[in-house]
Amino acid sequence: MAQSTTTLHALLLLSDSALPLGSFAFSSGLESFLAHRKTKTGPKRTSGPPNGTEQDIRYFHAFLEQSLENLASTALPYVTTAARAGDDVDVKQILLDLDNDFDASTPCTVARRASISQGKALLAIWERALSSSTAPTDQARSLGAAVSDCATLVKSTKPGTASSSSYNGHLPPLFGAVAAAMGLPIEQTSYLFLLNHAKAILSAAVRASILGPYQSQSVLASESLQVHIKILIDRYGAVKAEDAAVSVPTMDVWMGRHELLYSRIFNS
Repeated sequence: MAQSTTTLHALLLLSDSALPLGSFAFSSGLESFLAHRKTKTGPKRTSGPPNGTEQDIRYFHAFLEQSLENLASTALPYVTTAARAGDDVDVKQILLDLDNDFDASTPCTVARRASISQGKALLAIWERALSSSTAPTDQARSLGAAVSDCATLVKSTKPGTASSSSYNGHLPPLFGAVAAAMGLPIEQTSYLFLLNHAKAILSAAVRASILGPYQSQSVLASESLQVHIKILIDRYGAVKAEDAAVSVPTMDVWMGRHELLYSRIFNS
C-alpha cells in the first residue's frame, strides 16, 4: 500500500498543470494550423486570433487527434525506452544516446526548440524539487543518478556546440527517465505523457479563443480522448526508439511555419 501511495503521489505531481515546464508558451503548431487553414467562406488566415466558430472547433478536434498520433509515433518510443533504461549498466550513456538520436530525427527547428526548452525545465525541477522523491529501487536510483548527471551536463554544454560531449536535453527521454525514477510504471508514464500533451494543446485552444474552459474540460474528460490515448499506447508503446517515425508529416509543416506568422501569441 505504501508503494501504491508513493506511485499515486508521483503521478499527481507529474500531471499537475502547475509544474513549471513552460508548456503554456507553446501551441505545438495549433496557432499556425488555425492561421494557415482554408475556410469555406474565404481565403486562408495569415494572422489574428481565430473566431472560435463551429468550423474552427471541428478543425481543432482533427488537429488534436493527429497531433497526439504524431507525438506517439515520434516521441513516445523515446519515453518508454528511457523508462526501461534502469536495468542497464550505463544508464547515463543510454540517455545521452537517446537525446542525440531524438535531436537528429527532429528536423523542425520550432519543435526542436520547444522540446529542449521543456526538457531543460524538467531537469531544473528534478534538481531543485523532485530528486529527493526517487523510488526506493535499484533501477529508480540508477535512473535518478543518470538524470542528475544529465542536469549537470546540460549546464556545462555551450549553446550552439556540436561535439561528442554536447547534450541538448530533449523532453521525451528525460520525461521517461524522471517518471521511472519516481516509481511510475511504463503504462502510466506513457498515458501521462500523451495526456499532458493533450492538456497543453487544449490550454492553447482556450487562450486562442477556440474553446471555452468548460469545453476544454469536457474534451479532457471525454471517453473518446481516453480511448484514443489507449489505442496510441497499444500501437506505439512497444516501439523501440530506433524505430520511431513521423506518422503525420503535416505537423512539422504547421510548427515550422509558425515563425512566418505576422503576429502570434505562442512561441510555437
